[in-house]
Amino acid sequence: MSANLRPIAAVPRIALDEVDSTNAEALRRLKAGEAAPFWLTAGRQVAGRGRRGRAWTSEVGNLYSSLVLVEPAPAEHLGELPLVVGLGVHRAVAGLAGLDPARLRVKWPNDVLLDGRKIAGILIEANEIAGRRTVVVGIGVNCAHHPEGTEWPATSLAAAGFPVSPDELFARLAGSLAATLAEWDRGAGLAAIRRAWLDIASGLGELIVVRLPQSTVSGHFSTIDRDGRLVLRLASGEERRIAAGDVFLMGTAPAQDSADDARGGAA
Repeated sequence: MSANLRPIAAVPRIALDEVDSTNAEALRRLKAGEAAPFWLTAGRQVAGRGRRGRAWTSEVGNLYSSLVLVEPAPAEHLGELPLVVGLGVHRAVAGLAGLDPARLRVKWPNDVLLDGRKIAGILIEANEIAGRRTVVVGIGVNCAHHPEGTEWPATSLAAAGFPVSPDELFARLAGSLAATLAEWDRGAGLAAIRRAWLDIASGLGELIVVRLPQSTVSGHFSTIDRDGRLVLRLASGEERRIAAGDVFLMGTAPAQDSADDARGGAA
């Protein structure tokens, strides 16, 4: 078994009151000699960030966490990590008492939705340190607070009637993600992960808009391929594979980026 997949009790947690960004602090500690794997959590972030450098306010009461992994898989399988992590986060939240798992969905590539509203976001950053491939997995979950007026509507577990403390949810998340990483087995178990992810995918089979850095493209969300790319069936019948972008249901895509991405406060 890889050192990154050992029992979760053996993976230490560094718990801080406040950081600029859990991903940034985790990376600094790794470079300073902290042994991976390890978790880093914070009660509050003052400079959280998401994809494309987006920022948001990280209030006390939500879960802000990062998991550091070294050589988690061969290079050709690293693109599968968003599926693995999204599934692990979904499973952690789905285990809350009284919550019907059918209300939870994963939105490609890195969000978890409750009743169609974002409750969690993921930011995965890869680096090479001392010749070793390193991945910092930032995960944030809206436990008590959520922003308003964001481009994709957000909510919190408390607002939905499922109050949970960040520490309690972290315990669930750490166990769930360890189990899901073990199931993935550095890429060997991708088929089962992919099937499970598609079973809970938001917008699958629907007409969607994918906003890319310089353009937008629309089509039917057909599936995800073995590399974790979204497969979009265009009106022409052609299939287009997309590695990164922002997904919206047809008619809901905003004209431009919002200043606050409303990610769960992950990085």
